[in-house]
Amino acid sequence: MVLTLFWPIWFTEFLDLAEELWAMKLGLKLLQERAKVGSYWWPYISNLPETYSVPIFFPGEDIKSLQYAPLLHQVNKRCRFLLDFEQEVRHILEDLKPDDHPFGGQSVDASSLGWAMSAVSSRAFRLHGKMLPDGTHNYVPMMLPLIDMCNHSFIPNSEIVQQQDAGNLKIPIKVVAARVIKQNDPLLLNYGCLNNDLFLLDYGFVIHSNPYDCIELRYDGALLDAASMAAGVSSPSFSAPAPWQEDILSQLNFYGETPILKVSLGGPKLVDGRFLAALRVLLATDMDTVHKHDLNTLASLSAEAPLGIANEVAAFRTIIALCVIALGHFPTKIMEDESLLKEGVSGSTELAIQFRRQKKYMIIDVMRDLTRRVKLFSSKEEATAQG
Repeated sequence: MVLTLFWPIWFTEFLDLAEELWAMKLGLKLLQERAKVGSYWWPYISNLPETYSVPIFFPGEDIKSLQYAPLLHQVNKRCRFLLDFEQEVRHILEDLKPDDHPFGGQSVDASSLGWAMSAVSSRAFRLHGKMLPDGTHNYVPMMLPLIDMCNHSFIPNSEIVQQQDAGNLKIPIKVVAARVIKQNDPLLLNYGCLNNDLFLLDYGFVIHSNPYDCIELRYDGALLDAASMAAGVSSPSFSAPAPWQEDILSQLNFYGETPILKVSLGGPKLVDGRFLAALRVLLATDMDTVHKHDLNTLASLSAEAPLGIANEVAAFRTIIALCVIALGHFPTKIMEDESLLKEGVSGSTELAIQFRRQKKYMIIDVMRDLTRRVKLFSSKEEATAQG
């Protein structure tokens, strides 16, 4: 039993939904089945949660309590989309005859659209659909009863297996054990290597010590100058790079007509590769030494001090100072967050506090890792000087 997206052609022609809004597309199908008398899917739909713990349903104060601008932007973007889409759907439905109404005459508002989208984003799976000419498959969102009751783990004990049969419209899907599972142990699937922004936005929970969590920053020369000076780095030139440095920044897409200024810290890479390369280049003074290395080397954290120990230490200290600045943008400190949690708060308030708390811990972990690297390089530099 699989719920997939099949709509009357006349209805899909009216809906201008981008491919990335697959959750809303399948959500509309879910609303249609919920409104249909005698729907085959009713036993499943009637057991779906009435509410979801995703931020679009948070009270305004709890949305503010997230304290993290990139996530606030995404929440506001989704809320605006639901309000605008409500008007679009109403406009399409208002002149339809009762027999043509896809929702059985029931009104569809932003609240019901949000419920449907959240039901899909938190429970649906994107599995292989038709094979494309290049041999790959497109992805089809599907609601999978019972399977969608499996919880998440980065170390799953189960996995979804999909039988590949191009001529079979009823795609066989099953869950199989990835290792020995003891009696009464829950079945665990990996929802994906996601940061906490996506887990909270789509699933309504936060992973503690998430190894894939990160923070987004904007590349800004003036801010980097301030951070490097605070870190004790001499002669910062982030806001006024030399022409040869500008050329490399253009190759890294930090300069030009359509620069990509978003960078990240944390996660498996620890430091965004483009960002690390930019710092190494801008803190370098010898153009010839820089040009001896390709961009992949300059962007690699595993490439140990390609431009020298002093350059590497300066880059890491600048990033550490940026982390301090990032922590300062949170209105509350970790101890305050922990005190609030001990007092007892609502579910949505607790999620908001846990989210921002995990972001702060993640930033601190980045600082600790880079501080360890600075100490290691400094000891090597001292040993070299003494030798």
